[in-house]
Amino acid sequence: MASVILRVGGIYGPGRLPLERLKQGMTILRRDLAPLSNRIHADDLAMVCQAAVKAPDQHSIYNVCDNQASSMSDYFIRVAKHAGLPAPIEVDWQQAETELSAVMLSYLHESRRMDNSKMLNELQIELTYPDLESGLSACFQSSAPGTKH
Repeated sequence: MASVILRVGGIYGPGRLPLERLKQGMTILRRDLAPLSNRIHADDLAMVCQAAVKAPDQHSIYNVCDNQASSMSDYFIRVAKHAGLPAPIEVDWQQAETELSAVMLSYLHESRRMDNSKMLNELQIELTYPDLESGLSACFQSSAPGTKH
């Protein structure tokens, strides 16, 4: 049976932003301590899924992420900036161990930098949002009053 496996980084886009958590004053790991992670805009993920269905090698594995690794802390800080919210409070690992959820801590401990070159080359993908800045800008430009981010 043919199958293609997609290893997907963190998904973000309109309706998939942590605005409520930011409004509630969440804490994050200090930027200088935070490991690299990867993400992908939801629209680009949909494009990759469509390309994967048509992939010539139906037994392949692809890392699905944009072209820019950054930390989860950087992600939350940039979302806050785009939304006009205060930056989240940055803490060290010791404080993070007591304040962050088990899920977030697990994510931080297991984060790895993914290489998306196989996805780009074999699936002939050109990302609409190759970096976090372009993806977040699109999330906030396309919003109308009452639109959920």
